[in-house]
Amino acid sequence: NVPTQLGSDTDWTFVAAGYAFTHALKSDGTLWAWGNNEQGQLGDGTTTQRNVPTQIGLATNWISVAPGDDHVLALKSDGTIWSWGNNETGKLGDGTTNNRSAPVQIGAASNWTSISAGSLHSLARKSNGTIWAWGDNAQGTIGDASTTQRNVPTQVGIITTWAYIAAGRG
Repeated sequence: NVPTQLGSDTDWTFVAAGYAFTHALKSDGTLWAWGNNEQGQLGDGTTTQRNVPTQIGLATNWISVAPGDDHVLALKSDGTIWSWGNNETGKLGDGTTNNRSAPVQIGAASNWTSISAGSLHSLARKSNGTIWAWGDNAQGTIGDASTTQRNVPTQVGIITTWAYIAAGRG
C-alpha cells in the first residue's frame, strides 16, 4: 500500500481518524467525514457508510474535531461543543445514553477551547483552564473521585492551570 491522494481538493486543514472512519476540516470551516457509520459517527444524520468525503451539515465555523472509537466531538469557533455517534456510556455528554447520528450541542457553555474523545469517555477544556470529563467512569476515568458514569460534562478537580488534554482507551 502507498499513500494515495484523496480527490483533488487542496484546502484541507486538519484530518483525524476514529475506528474505521475519518473526519476532516477545510479552510472554509466546513466539516467532512467518510468511512464506517454504523453508530452514526459520521454525523450526517444517517448510519450509511460513506466511501467519499461527505459534508456534515452546512456550518462553516468548525475549528476542531476529535474522533473517538465510535463517537465524535467537534468544537465551533463560538466556543460550543457538539457530539454525535455511539453514546452507550454517556460519552456524548448530552445527558442521555441515546446514539446520535447528527451533531447535538453539549450544554449551553460557549467557552470551550479544546476537546479530546477517548474510547468510552470524553474530555474538554474551558478557557478558564478547567478540565471537564464525561462518559464511562468504571475505573475512575473521569477523575471526580468516583466510579459513577457521567452523562454530562463534570469538572475534574479545582485546578485551573491545565494546558492540554488527551483522552485514551478505557
